[in-house]
Amino acid sequence: MIEIIKDKNQWIKQLALVRHLDFYHTYDYHRLSKKANELPILIKYTDGHTSLLLPLLLRDIENSDYKDATSVYGYVGVLAQSIGENFKKENFHKDLTAFFIANKIISVFSRLHPYLEYEESILEGLGTITELGKVVYINLSDSLEEQRKMFNRRLKSYLNKSRKYCTVIEGDKNVHLDAFIELYHENMRRVGADDSYFFDNNYFQEIMSSKTFDYELMLCRLDETQEIIAGAIFFKKGNIVQYHLSGLNSDFYALNPIKLIIDEMRINATEKGFKYFNLGGGKDSNEDTLFMFKRTFSKNFKTFKIWKYIVNEVVYNEMTENHLKALPKTDVENTVFFPAYRSK
Repeated sequence: MIEIIKDKNQWIKQLALVRHLDFYHTYDYHRLSKKANELPILIKYTDGHTSLLLPLLLRDIENSDYKDATSVYGYVGVLAQSIGENFKKENFHKDLTAFFIANKIISVFSRLHPYLEYEESILEGLGTITELGKVVYINLSDSLEEQRKMFNRRLKSYLNKSRKYCTVIEGDKNVHLDAFIELYHENMRRVGADDSYFFDNNYFQEIMSSKTFDYELMLCRLDETQEIIAGAIFFKKGNIVQYHLSGLNSDFYALNPIKLIIDEMRINATEKGFKYFNLGGGKDSNEDTLFMFKRTFSKNFKTFKIWKYIVNEVVYNEMTENHLKALPKTDVENTVFFPAYRSK
């Protein structure tokens, strides 16, 4: 049986029954992540003692009666409330496909969660699952000393130097948020980020006011002047800490303030009993300078995968063909975006 949940309270009630989950699965994160033409839905599949949850953003396709679905930015995939002994994924695939067809949803895309290892076995055989790259994590079940043994040798020197000149403090959103946003936006301008990454004050106020997950705003303060030179926001849900957004004053880049903040968060999260501290991967899942920055903290990796499912191939191919006709030839040849009819 398929049930569609749109109500916040019902969404919260369903997630409360899941043992392992992340803040990316919450209603509040979906609500804040959605665009004007997107509707957050939580698909619940029930069969005997099996209950599965699939969070998605439902989207209208312009100039058509069709829709498609995608996941929020982050790590989502399928959540298992329970999986009974008689669970048959073929029945799940059949019922889910029937729901998509009945609601004219022609394609579905989801970023899978690297720490929920059962997802692939549930979805395998329905569409395609593709490996994109690696994400770096610190195993917080290890002792602090064991964690430090995985540090890059230079990282230890950088942290020692940073601690001589800086102090990490826990920020107050009512006092420090504007300073953090300024540092974050500076960081986005420096790396040439897309406009969609320039979140406004209201976004931060709302996401930090959610009661469905915990956050921590950590700031690096220069001891000599008491100036805030860097900051980062971390989100906590279940047994996972996520390194979400950060920014720094480039004048103090040599002091490595972000690295110091991450290290303090590592210590804090270990002491509070969390299991994973996810640092994420590189830009577009590449092993670039961002990835190399993160791997200085750990040699532990998880594989990041995505799920793509073309429900109605006839309509999908027709829409893609019409869309690509309007693109320059060079863009058509390099199109790997999914769904292809939304490529730019």
